[in-house]
Amino acid sequence: MTDQARKALEETTRWDPSGVEERIFGRWLEGGYFHPEATGTAEENYSISIPPPNVTGALHMGHALNGTVQDVLTRVNRMRGRNTLWLPGTDHASIAVHAVLEKELRKEGVSRHDLGRERFLERAWDWKERHGSLIIQQFKRLGASVDYERERFTMDPGYVRAVYEVFVSLYEKGYIYRDHYIVNWDVGSRSVISDLEVENREVTDRLFSIAYPLADGSGEVVIATVRPETMLADTAVAVNPGDERYTHLVGRECVLPLVGRRLPIIADEHVDPEFGTGALKITPAHDPNDFEIGRAHGLEEISVIGEDGRLTEAAGERFAGLTVAEAQEAVVEALREGGHLRGEEEYTHSVPFSHRSGERIEPLISLQWFCRMDELAKPAIEVVERDEVRIQPEQWKRVYLEWMRNIRPWCISRQLWWGHRIPVWYGPDGEEIVARSEEQARERARERGIAPDSLRQDEDVLDTWFSSALWPFATLGWPDDTADLRAFYPTDFLTTARDILFLWVARMVMMGLEFTGKIPFRDVYVHSVIQARDGRRMSKSLGTGIDPLDEIEVHGADALRFGLLAMSSSQDVRYSDAKVQQGRDLANKLWNASRLILLNAAEVEPAPPGPDAPIEDRWIASRLQRAIEEIAGDLERYDFSHAALELYRFFWSEFCDWYLEIAKPRLYERDPGVSATLLWALEQTLALAHPLIPFVTEEIYRYLRELAPGERAEMLVVHPFPEADPSLVDEAAEAELERWIELTRDVRRWRDLVGVPAGAVLPARVAGDGPTPHELVARLARLRLGEDGGEVLATVGPLELFASDEIDAIQVRERVERRRQKLREEVERAERKLANRGFVEKAPAEVVEAERERLAAYREELASLEG
Repeated sequence: MTDQARKALEETTRWDPSGVEERIFGRWLEGGYFHPEATGTAEENYSISIPPPNVTGALHMGHALNGTVQDVLTRVNRMRGRNTLWLPGTDHASIAVHAVLEKELRKEGVSRHDLGRERFLERAWDWKERHGSLIIQQFKRLGASVDYERERFTMDPGYVRAVYEVFVSLYEKGYIYRDHYIVNWDVGSRSVISDLEVENREVTDRLFSIAYPLADGSGEVVIATVRPETMLADTAVAVNPGDERYTHLVGRECVLPLVGRRLPIIADEHVDPEFGTGALKITPAHDPNDFEIGRAHGLEEISVIGEDGRLTEAAGERFAGLTVAEAQEAVVEALREGGHLRGEEEYTHSVPFSHRSGERIEPLISLQWFCRMDELAKPAIEVVERDEVRIQPEQWKRVYLEWMRNIRPWCISRQLWWGHRIPVWYGPDGEEIVARSEEQARERARERGIAPDSLRQDEDVLDTWFSSALWPFATLGWPDDTADLRAFYPTDFLTTARDILFLWVARMVMMGLEFTGKIPFRDVYVHSVIQARDGRRMSKSLGTGIDPLDEIEVHGADALRFGLLAMSSSQDVRYSDAKVQQGRDLANKLWNASRLILLNAAEVEPAPPGPDAPIEDRWIASRLQRAIEEIAGDLERYDFSHAALELYRFFWSEFCDWYLEIAKPRLYERDPGVSATLLWALEQTLALAHPLIPFVTEEIYRYLRELAPGERAEMLVVHPFPEADPSLVDEAAEAELERWIELTRDVRRWRDLVGVPAGAVLPARVAGDGPTPHELVARLARLRLGEDGGEVLATVGPLELFASDEIDAIQVRERVERRRQKLREEVERAERKLANRGFVEKAPAEVVEAERERLAAYREELASLEG
């Protein structure tokens, strides 16, 4: 080690990530370690396409977990020598960008329509240039090793070309079509949204019973509804064909109150006879179920609610221009005045709201573009059934398949301006021309005898998820046959939140198979949702958000990464400050232990111990192989929590608490054997930990390279990832040393129980002809072995412990007896509990098993104190 490096290490007594992390990340970028060449094949290489965050976004805890998981796998595979690409980018996020910009415009007292499409888009692009890459830059703080030189955006020119290629191809196959259909209209964003962007909430409304007079004057039929304002658009009344109360009315007519329109009374099996009165008003234009019934019976579709959420002229002069809420009150008052209201009551039910704007969804019939999905879904179902695409945890595979088997047409048009404008042009007589570009559209117009200058392009844009569905292959240059596409597609891994399993993941599988003939990724890992500390969802508006950048500022990126991995699971979990602190503690422990080793080791080449090395050296080499095998296996299984916690356990307990403590005397003497073993084990541990906590390990490795002779990777980021070596597994060494470690623990527990002062050294001897313990027992349990001290205070394993001047023998016996009595009581309590059949049969299995384990532990401790 150079004098300068040694001096720096001596002065740096604790790990302080501030400043260091930025310097290390700069070295990674300068080295080009994140930028692979497009060589080899996808089978040989390893690649991940980052789930593109919204261009409007800032790093939140979901991104931090998602990014950490991807970075761990990226770093492992890069260290294993695979040509590894983690490709970053952002999504144009039509609705989110509109929300941001229209909020700015409202402050200026204008709307986007006042501004006009061209000026609005100029403003959107200007906003994107100023803010669009913020979140990608924030990923650097996390340590994300993405290829920043390959950053993509879903509205890059090449990406737009891919989107239009897909649209035209699907249109020409007959999958994409235009139709009047009932849609989820979001009044807040003034756009249609998909079923998957709708969230249902429990709402308490008023359920009104309304009398519709029979047309022949012989009576009335009473219907129940929570939406009396939509009755103005009723075109039928329906009853269940099996409902005997209404059999005599089927085929007759009733009169719509307030309007006077005659309505047929029809029979349909979709009517629930248990709801309300069993008679259902049918409003095809304003209810999705009524729409289906209406189409089945050929009913007229009358719309009385406009896209602005107000009633139209078709609702009549009295109600036109009112909001839906105002119209409901007005209609109810009119019904009351006319004597048509038969009753009202509170009714709690599930109501759809927009996930985007938060507004209540207004079902409307609208002319929209749709994509038929059944043909696309079939192969996407098969590859998941065959596990060619593996979805983990397994429960999400079942959810995916159930949704795909019941897939419906996808409404792909949105009434927005920012996004991929639908590549359809219309002639003066409504002729449709679908083309990949305006130039191609003009050519096709000439071929059909239509004046090119008369064309007008469709005003709508495509659903953001349409373009996102192409992400794994469009980012690599498709539809061209590029070197990137050949080298890195299909990708290997995708991690995602469950809420976009259908919005995005399923659609990527469908589009990947349709347009490349290959799956887009091999593994899908649905990660947990990190909740706020109190179990609520993280939200700025609720005040429950936790900013990952703030956590990095306080604890460092390694601590946050470790904490997120440790708290992740297949279930939603609360954010754990303790797990982040555990990560910080691990980084500090790693720094301090490494510093101790590097400043005291002899200048020898790191090497594993030979077969004749001291038992402790062979023990740590063996335990390290076990840790490598287990952690590598956890990462292969995507069990990131267990991998993180096993790393912590191995380094903290086995490496530091035991091996380093045992080895210290030899280390301080600069013994070459222990120095070589320690340096080797440290280097292997750094490489093992690097994918999880990259900054502190890289900084320690910088000092290690100064000391250790021999050729090594310039930086840890490209150091070989450890592989377990079976030849170093020494079961005999493990068994023997762990015997002495357990004896040391037993002695320490006894000392704590009876209150022996920490610095007191007790006389002790081996009882009978037992084997002499390893010297670690005497040193770490603070004993003088081979020395009699008169009265035997206790027998711990093979050792007899004697009284000394530093402890009160009477007090020791009293404490031991109190503990024995406490243990007897606990044994008796546990035995009674486990003898209770009701407890054993009714309590959860894990609770019963935990009680059995406690009983066994109590008995074992009691036996040791009575021995």
